[in-house]
Amino acid sequence: MKNVVISATVLATILVTGCQPASDSSQIVRDAAADTHEEGETTLAVAEKFLGAAGSGDMETLSSLMTDDFVWHNEGDSSVPWIGTWEGKDLVLNEFLPKFGAGLAVTGWTTDYRFVNGDQAAFMGTMSADAKNSGKSTGTMNWAVRVHVVDGQVKRWTWLEDSYAVSSAYADN
Repeated sequence: MKNVVISATVLATILVTGCQPASDSSQIVRDAAADTHEEGETTLAVAEKFLGAAGSGDMETLSSLMTDDFVWHNEGDSSVPWIGTWEGKDLVLNEFLPKFGAGLAVTGWTTDYRFVNGDQAAFMGTMSADAKNSGKSTGTMNWAVRVHVVDGQVKRWTWLEDSYAVSSAYADN
């Protein structure tokens, strides 16, 4: 994606400047790369803070990092009460998180990888959890999350996990 951004910047520079010497367009390419790098650093810092707040149950920090139109999306079996798309900060804080907290207790967690590109960050790791209604464990499973950051706040959180393991643990009562 960075190459596309840089190529678009070079093309725009050529069109706007009327084909000025390469040294001028090279400076603009470097500036675009610096902007993308700075945006990426901010994105990663906000996304990591959000991930930490979610993991620790710090609702004040979590809330402060959400846009008002925040979307939390969990892929998986829709018979599990917290799976699906939750749109709006208030809905996430007042309906989704209580359902998730009442349904699943995380018993193990690692964050093994972090990636960032502009306003998007991604994390991957492993986790294990117990379904509170059945007491059954999900076992250790992989997870990934894609985080979209806009103006220093999280706009979208797309969570991916072994939904079969979660559904099986939750349904076994």
